[in-house]
Amino acid sequence: QVQLVESGGGLVQAGGSLGLSCAASGSFFIINVMGWYRQAPGKQRELVATITTGGDTIYADSVKGRFTISSDNAKNTVYLQMNNLKPEDTAVYYCNVQSRRSTTSYDSWGQGTQVTVSS
Repeated sequence: QVQLVESGGGLVQAGGSLGLSCAASGSFFIINVMGWYRQAPGKQRELVATITTGGDTIYADSVKGRFTISSDNAKNTVYLQMNNLKPEDTAVYYCNVQSRRSTTSYDSWGQGTQVTVSS
């Protein structure tokens, strides 16, 4: 099983910046994709950004040009730098890791961290 520990988040004014990080740990697993999702009150969880171990990235249209996802494969850690934050970015942000061990695939989630952007 893969364990994820998230850090970062908090309260910031509109136009401000925040950073999130998520470290994965576990035995004998290979990570394929790491990413961030978010869920605002009353809404479904949505993709924010993902990154493969090869460095290919995908961003939600709503965050393109403002958020940057990156990773340190040696540390099994994924980061999300969020700039020019808007009130509509307020949500619980969840780290996600898709990994495998032998022939078994895993889809692991972090505990979530609150990001609140005030207007």
